[in-house]
Amino acid sequence: MTTSTKSETAAKKDVTKLQRAIVDGLEDVKAQDIQVFNTEHLSPLFERVIVASGTSNRQTKALAASVRDAVREAGFVKPRIEGEENGEWIIVDCGAAVAHIMQPAIRQYYRLEELWGDTPVRLKLGAAKPVSSAATELAEKKS
Repeated sequence: MTTSTKSETAAKKDVTKLQRAIVDGLEDVKAQDIQVFNTEHLSPLFERVIVASGTSNRQTKALAASVRDAVREAGFVKPRIEGEENGEWIIVDCGAAVAHIMQPAIRQYYRLEELWGDTPVRLKLGAAKPVSSAATELAEKKS
């Protein structure tokens, strides 16, 4: 394996680790409809775009703080955060990955998913989180 190939492999692992930290931070505060897009071929500025929804200003701000903390705990530099003043659309710039945390109406209006690609990256999630009994009962009633 050449030095170039080794460094590319290490960089991909770092991006995957960063992506995982961001998604973990979003999941910790119950973000909705998390989608990850590989933008390596679209932009030289970042390799991943992560889009998620929060239901209120308070939740979007909490999601941004959770992502910031998760990224720092994973060993990355502190991300830059824009948009916390109003909380409708918060951007967390983590370098190789950018997270857009939006309220549903804003997300529907701007439709970033159409901009960054049709098919999101498949997430390899860790151990499945337990489903609450209320969610299980609701799913059973629907079937």
